[in-house]
Order: sequence, then structure tokens, then C-alpha cells
Amino acid sequence: MGMGKNKCLTKGGKKGAKKKVVDPFSKKDWYDMKALAMLNIRNIGKTLVTRTQGTKITSDGLKGCVFEVSLADLQNDEVPFRKFKLITEDVQGKNCLTNFHGMDLTCDKMCSMVKKWQTMIEAHVDVKTTDGYLLRLFCVGFTKNGTIRYGRPLILSTNKSAKSGRR
Repeated sequence: MGMGKNKCLTKGGKKGAKKKVVDPFSKKDWYDMKALAMLNIRNIGKTLVTRTQGTKITSDGLKGCVFEVSLADLQNDEVPFRKFKLITEDVQGKNCLTNFHGMDLTCDKMCSMVKKWQTMIEAHVDVKTTDGYLLRLFCVGFTKNGTIRYGRPLILSTNKSAKSGRR
């Protein structure tokens, strides 16, 4: 047997049969995202999801999706540094109903709060509410912006800041 081309594959090969080019967006549907009722603006935006195909159902693909939205967008505010995380809990028709999933501050806001010659004290606690929800609360504090005796800046040692964070 000689080296070279495999003639069995090239004889009746893929001369005219090319793969069909299909637009991927033709297989997708747009869904409206609805925020909590307590917020001023209910429509957050739209999301894209692949249509139901076989055993894969679109509503199952949307449930559990987390969306991050600025509080300024939800309340027509001018303060854009607070971000809310909303999780999709239910799909009704073309609407995704969301619930609160968390809150965060933007990186630039966190960086602007940290200053020289101050100590940042962080603490967190897990709280269980009367209706069964488990909340993890975080608190961030800073030492006073000033000087103590002898003109030295007020900086806590690591041990002292850890103790005050545990309280």
C-alpha cells in the first residue's frame, strides 16, 4: 500500500454540499424584564434567550438569571453608584419577573471612600428574618479624619481594627 491521498474519501466527497449559513438571532426570542413593584420604574430592559427546542425550555433557561441594574435607572435618580442585583424567579408570557438578590457599590465609589491616613473597618453578620429569609449584612466604617496628639494621623493597628469589626 502506497503513501498519499485516501482515495475513498475524496471520490464522492463534499463538492457542492456546503453548510447552510443560519443567522443565530433567528432562533432567539426577546423577553421583557420586570423589576420589583416597590420601584418607580418596572421595565428594566430586554433579554435574549434561545427558543424552546426539544426538551430545552426557554423559561427554565431564564429562571435563576441574575441582572445587575443601577438604582439611578430604577428610580430616575442622579446617584448612579448603587447597583442592585435582581434574580429572575418567574416567567409569565414574555415577561421575566425578578426579585431582589443583592446590592453593591461601584468600584469608583469604593475607591473614592478610601483615603490616606484612615483605617477601613469592615464587618459582616448573617441575620435570619422572621419570615425565614437569610440576610448577610456588610458594614464598612472609617476612622475619624483628623490628627491626635503630637500631630500624628489617626491610624488603627490591625489588631484594634479587627476587634472593632467583630463587635
